[in-house]
Amino acid sequence: MLQTSENIKSIATEKNAEPKCFDVLVIGGGINGAGIARDSAGRGLSVLICEKNDWASATSSASTKLIHGGLRYLEHYEFNLVKSALIEREVLYNSAPHIIYPMRFVLPHDKTQRPKWMIRAGLFLYDNLGSKYRHNVFEKSHAISLKDHPLHNQFKTGFVYTDCFADDARLVLSNVIDASEKGAITLSNTECVQITPDNETNLWTVTLSHKAPQSKRSKKYTIQAKAIVNAAGQWVNNTLTDNLDGFKKKHKIRLVKGSHIVVPRLYNGKHAYILQNDDKRIVFTIPYQKNYTLIGTTDITIPSEANKEGNPEISEQEKDYLCSVVNRYFTNAITTSDIVWSYSGVRPLLDDGEDSASDVTRDYDLDLSYHKDLPILSIYGGKITTFRKLSEQVVDKLSDDIFPDKTLKPWTQNAILAGGDLSGTANFETFLSTLKLEFDWLPEKLVDRYAHAYGSRTRLLLKNCHRIEDMGENFGDNIYSQEITYLQNHEDATTIEDILWRRSKLGLHITTETKNKIENFLKKKA
Repeated sequence: MLQTSENIKSIATEKNAEPKCFDVLVIGGGINGAGIARDSAGRGLSVLICEKNDWASATSSASTKLIHGGLRYLEHYEFNLVKSALIEREVLYNSAPHIIYPMRFVLPHDKTQRPKWMIRAGLFLYDNLGSKYRHNVFEKSHAISLKDHPLHNQFKTGFVYTDCFADDARLVLSNVIDASEKGAITLSNTECVQITPDNETNLWTVTLSHKAPQSKRSKKYTIQAKAIVNAAGQWVNNTLTDNLDGFKKKHKIRLVKGSHIVVPRLYNGKHAYILQNDDKRIVFTIPYQKNYTLIGTTDITIPSEANKEGNPEISEQEKDYLCSVVNRYFTNAITTSDIVWSYSGVRPLLDDGEDSASDVTRDYDLDLSYHKDLPILSIYGGKITTFRKLSEQVVDKLSDDIFPDKTLKPWTQNAILAGGDLSGTANFETFLSTLKLEFDWLPEKLVDRYAHAYGSRTRLLLKNCHRIEDMGENFGDNIYSQEITYLQNHEDATTIEDILWRRSKLGLHITTETKNKIENFLKKKA
């Protein structure tokens, strides 16, 4: 059961008792922290992961939601980064086909852009860098006519290639659930507030402060750890300089704000578009939540002092920018008044000295250092596509340097994430058809939504339900108390935002009345 209130009990100690000791403390509940907790717990290490807010509450739920090699990184000659990302694209697709699926991307072309031969060469490389591991769902690129596309007349031809779309927040959650089921202690709404080296015991002593979202008070707990992994993302340096006396940061990070808008569906079809703007930046338009189009992202360097709690908000200039890029290509023009939702995130990129935010590397560095002879590993940079490989490399480093007496073999490359076990069915569509037959008393659209969100864990959600009356209260819009209770008990959801915007995107679809009923239900259970 993934529930912080229950996990807190496992670290609470009697007065004057020795604090509980873990092999690894992971700070940060974004995609990297979640992946590292899962990997290390699966290798038999005792693990605690803490996140000061909700899982995936910052950068990891504010991405463009793509698992991709990074076509544009080829221009910067980052061939190894692209190759490793393309390999990971298939690994992740196989591990979670309910929340990660292939999508075709159309790249319109006109005479003002890079010459066609250059684009063909880039796409040829993109098709073949990861070809050894290619899954047959990743169709190769080719040129196409844009005659029947909803684009302006100057865009007559283009190219099409394949990448993957992902539910980024649920990908984080799947890793946290896996970590928990492999024995990790998982604590959301729990901040690391003090780190102290104890050279007598050769352990870190760490103070954690837990504050339930409904509570006005926080409670502090003390634990010990043999090693600390600092996966705090945009707060990677602050976490140590604020809480560990005498710590000196090794790397600088570039904080880059990326903003997205969501508008009513711009066009029919399941394909996305990749739009090249005059300033050489890239904007995607992606089919989203059936009735919408997701548009983004911007790339704006922000000062370090803007590194506040949570995510920043999109600016009016960014909204105008994204609308103007879309209007340059599409015949169906949009304005900022068409925006139904927007979000922004801060990407903590490894600062390589590039002037343009778009040119800053998306690669990462793993800094294993020793403070008063005790190990702490900090993660700088990275991207959602390569989180599994990054996590594997982190635990390999810990194995070699800190736990050499333990046999810690990598295991995640062929492992399935929580919800991704489709019970031997050939593909997700077959699994979905099976689920609809199994729960034929539920509306098809509801089973479809459950399958895409929860995968094989849909059966856990629907445990002991054999007819619609077993689903409990209907709050409206096909949301039942059975699902809300599942999210509380098995996915550590505590607030309405957790439920409507990170565990799902139901906030885009439901009425105010439905939302109010869910909030009242949560208050009664608090």
